[in-house]
Amino acid sequence: MQFSTRITELLGIELPIIQGGLAYLAYAELAAAVSNAGGLGQITAMSLASPEQLREEIRKVRSLTDKPFGVNFAIGEHGRQFSHMLEVAIEEEVPVVSMTGGNPTPIFKQLEGTAIRKLVLVAARKQALKAEMLGADAVMVVGHEGGGHLGRDDIGTMVLIPQVVDAVKIPVIASGGIGDGRGLMAALALGAEGIEMGTRFIATKECVHASEAYKTALVNSSENDTVIIKRSIGAPARTLKNSWTDKILEIEHETPTYESLKDYISGEANKRFIYAGRNDQGFGWAGQVTGMIRDVPSVKELFDRMVEEADGIRRRWGSFE
Repeated sequence: MQFSTRITELLGIELPIIQGGLAYLAYAELAAAVSNAGGLGQITAMSLASPEQLREEIRKVRSLTDKPFGVNFAIGEHGRQFSHMLEVAIEEEVPVVSMTGGNPTPIFKQLEGTAIRKLVLVAARKQALKAEMLGADAVMVVGHEGGGHLGRDDIGTMVLIPQVVDAVKIPVIASGGIGDGRGLMAALALGAEGIEMGTRFIATKECVHASEAYKTALVNSSENDTVIIKRSIGAPARTLKNSWTDKILEIEHETPTYESLKDYISGEANKRFIYAGRNDQGFGWAGQVTGMIRDVPSVKELFDRMVEEADGIRRRWGSFE
């Protein structure tokens, strides 16, 4: 089955599938595997300690693939300046930059005059229109089912995607609750021209930085085993449910301030679980799609399966009169 959308043409990829930024996990091995399998892999800039580390990671991706890839900038979550990191991406002439979690205006200004494609993650129609006005080449639209940071409005993917498709002229990439070929075809039916997946890529062989405990938790969890934290401080985000997130929710109920929460929602707490599997001392991001994850394939195996599922749907659609 061949895919041709404005997203495949814009990004120079075979399959309209984009790997999410995945804080502390999206590095060269996973990004190259996704790109080699026909999608767009990404590395996460702001999880790296320095511009030099980002440069090394970009060059490592290029040693593993000759296909397009992206660099993701989580601009609102780390409290760090990103201009020096972005300058490395510009110097290395990366094909794509994606932006999540904050005001992308400074990135657009710094990218002026470059050929770098610009993708912006949004969670509302208004945000999509703003991204289009700023000059985004495409928007990635995440519904309430997604993992990690979400919009403040609890709008699901099935409702949100058509609204954004109708509102903007640039291509729309659907995200949230998508993990197989059925989700891909559903997104295309809603008017999207590609999909972004995050949680599904954690449970792959090439996500080498994720602990086995994290991957096993994703395989064994149902759609009811996630919870939204940080809602009380205006930054809702979906994680796997465990004793650590129970404590976070308890604090949010009793003293809902960033100061009270900061040690529990920190990057260090995140890494304690995703790297070391310390379930009682940290947390791991996950969307409701975890209820559909039943194995840990290679990225190539996952994509082959998705294409086969999508082709089966296409053939069934062809039988409708």
